[in-house]
Amino acid sequence: MGDPSKSRKKYSGPSHPWQKERIDEEKPLLKEYGLVNKKEIWRITSLLRRYKKIAKGSIIAKTKAAAKERQDLFRTLKALGLIQQDNPQGDDVLSLTQKDFFERRLQTIVFRKGMAHSAKQARQFITHGHIAIGGRKVTVPGYLVTKAEEGQIGFLPSSSLSSADHPERQGSIQNGKENKE
Repeated sequence: MGDPSKSRKKYSGPSHPWQKERIDEEKPLLKEYGLVNKKEIWRITSLLRRYKKIAKGSIIAKTKAAAKERQDLFRTLKALGLIQQDNPQGDDVLSLTQKDFFERRLQTIVFRKGMAHSAKQARQFITHGHIAIGGRKVTVPGYLVTKAEEGQIGFLPSSSLSSADHPERQGSIQNGKENKE
């Protein structure tokens, strides 16, 4: 059965390791989003595949359990900001892409908010414990940020980066204003 305290894979890799088209598609994603390895891409791909499978199954099935599962899926995706409609359909889930999920990662949001000069630096700030969501330290760059949490992202008050005159913050956007000193 295995030890419950040991983590398990949360992704399934590609069916074949050397597919040129897939490799060429993954390279720009690694660079654009500052990912460390392709496992992060595969994790998002597996999550997207799982959500699409649930959506397809719940469209076909007409039971109460399928309706509840569909509502849970829509609620989750709406909280993440991946679906904006009040009355989502299964087609909305089927039209989601990997990039939609990558844009909701904490690492990407920290970089897009201007708290870091690059996606790799955003990853470093997160893993070193400088970033907090609502005052709670988060050290996982792949954390999927909900819409409600997005406005609460900031530097941890006990972090040295919380000081506005820190050298790494010079020239970056601070508190919604650009510092050009």
